[in-house]
Amino acid sequence: MRTLFCFVAVLLSGCGGLDAVYGDQFDLADAVPIDRETGKPLLDAQGRNAGLEAPGPRTSGLRTSTEVWNVYRRWYELDAEAGMAWPADSGLTWDQKYSAWVDAMEKIVGDDGTMTVQLITPLGQTVPSPRLECAEMAMFLRTTFAAWYGLPFFMTAYHPTYGDVHFGHFGVVKPDGSPLPGYPNYKTRYPDESARGVDALDAWPSDYDLAARKLTVLADDYNLWMGDEKYAGAYFDHILLNKRVGHFLHVLLTNFGSMHLAYSENTFDLDPSAMREGDLLVHRWQRQGIGHVMVVKEVDQVDAQHLSAEIVFGSMPRIQPAWYSPDNSRYYFLSEDGGGKEISGDGVPYSQLGGGLKRWRTPVVKGGRWLNIIPVADRPVAIDSNDQEAISARIEQMEALFGELSDEDRLAQLLGAIELARDNLSRKPASCANRTRREEAFDELYTFLENSQGMTRDQVDAQYRTLEDYVYAELEYNAAKTCCWNSTTPDMHTIIMDFNRDRAASAAPNECMDPVVFKARDGDYALFRNYAVATGRADLWRAWSEDETCPQRDVQDDSEANTPWADWCDLPAGQTAQPPVQQDPCGGVTFEGQCDGDQLSWCENDTVNTAQCGAGSCGWDAGQSYYNCL
Repeated sequence: MRTLFCFVAVLLSGCGGLDAVYGDQFDLADAVPIDRETGKPLLDAQGRNAGLEAPGPRTSGLRTSTEVWNVYRRWYELDAEAGMAWPADSGLTWDQKYSAWVDAMEKIVGDDGTMTVQLITPLGQTVPSPRLECAEMAMFLRTTFAAWYGLPFFMTAYHPTYGDVHFGHFGVVKPDGSPLPGYPNYKTRYPDESARGVDALDAWPSDYDLAARKLTVLADDYNLWMGDEKYAGAYFDHILLNKRVGHFLHVLLTNFGSMHLAYSENTFDLDPSAMREGDLLVHRWQRQGIGHVMVVKEVDQVDAQHLSAEIVFGSMPRIQPAWYSPDNSRYYFLSEDGGGKEISGDGVPYSQLGGGLKRWRTPVVKGGRWLNIIPVADRPVAIDSNDQEAISARIEQMEALFGELSDEDRLAQLLGAIELARDNLSRKPASCANRTRREEAFDELYTFLENSQGMTRDQVDAQYRTLEDYVYAELEYNAAKTCCWNSTTPDMHTIIMDFNRDRAASAAPNECMDPVVFKARDGDYALFRNYAVATGRADLWRAWSEDETCPQRDVQDDSEANTPWADWCDLPAGQTAQPPVQQDPCGGVTFEGQCDGDQLSWCENDTVNTAQCGAGSCGWDAGQSYYNCL
């Protein structure tokens, strides 16, 4: 069962709708209906094969009042000036400069202690990444770069009333170029302070309406490094002199998701040999709805035949995009979700669902219309979206490009992926995505160790399973309200694990207790909450809250996925985690009640020891398996 890796969500629960997030920016009569799976006004994506040229709006119908930014460059052009990530006379097109910009972003420690990227702006600012979901990060980077440098940009989606709609530098419009009802006239409504240039650094102009905006009513887009109450709007206000772009980003990021980046109207499938920074790796396990999007951050040539690559991606709840090592990134590049040959849960090969390695289309004007084209320079390495054989062959191509791993390195890679999921769960205990990622890695580990070492699944579990795996058992997303929980914390992880360890320590002799899975029971989490109260940590336990309009919010008992692992009590780790058998290890010598002054003599495993008892009595300590002070 797949779970929610990420989607671009405006969080709409009973406390409000579009008007609660955007005020009077939307006419609700014309707004996109709320998608019940994702909990956002997610536009549809038709999934057509767009060919070389995907049609955009007619130029004759466009109005200057809806314009977000002025376009005065094209992606294929050369420019001799030095920029924020390229020298003068670089010989790079603007499309290549976009790649250079992504490549130039340095690695820094994020707000939550994980590695993320630091953005560079045209004015020389360096700022930590914003807290976004995965598809949001990809769209944010491309949109922001295009707006900074006057480059054309638009994305296409499908509106239930108007058909194809286009969100871009010209605003939000219908195919004839006329404005889509319910969306603002950006040029006449919001300010553009771009003319201030570097002088703005001395007194940065702020749009207070933009700076106050959030992407979610539950405020998971906060940016700690900026201070209190600083959300996505404050971040956009901080890096954009053209405030229209910030307001546009709010609309784009809430109407578009991973499925719009998967299909050929907005991106095109790419031969892995041509991969470069700024490309996208898209995972799809269903035709519609949620998926996962990663930005290719680093591509390095190892030798004449091989390369290594690294990815960054946001997640949900929103995070500063995590930067993954080459080994962990390799795992994602070779996943069947990225357009592989295997059969998906939809009953068709993954290659038919739109996943895989992608590159952005670039807009041009032709025949009185904006077109999103596959750049001429990229057409030799583009793959037709209908060519299922070529699409599904890419995973094997990438495996060859990355080079064959030794058994030792392959084992380290799989164990690294498992440990990464565990670490993420220690930060976000409700994360169903990381529970599933861990189990997917275990599935590969089972196969690998069976083939390489002849190990059974039970033997693999005995050697590599931990208590945390059983406590955070995989859940079925559509039947588990835990998967919607957006606010679990590292402190809650400590409480959950302490509860299980204390419970094991209280077991009767010779009794093994199965771990208590962290999930909803009777619609609640009373076991763990009451334990937090009893151990003086009530203030660290957070109440359940949804980070989407959660269809399964009324589930009483979360359903666990069918995980064919060994029972915890059959594992060595499970057995040693239980209280030891209460038997006298001292060979029949009885010390109970015999305290010699301040000393108590006791033995364990045939070793005589002493312990300070003071004036107290002494006796058999069943919890410690030896005679001790009582």
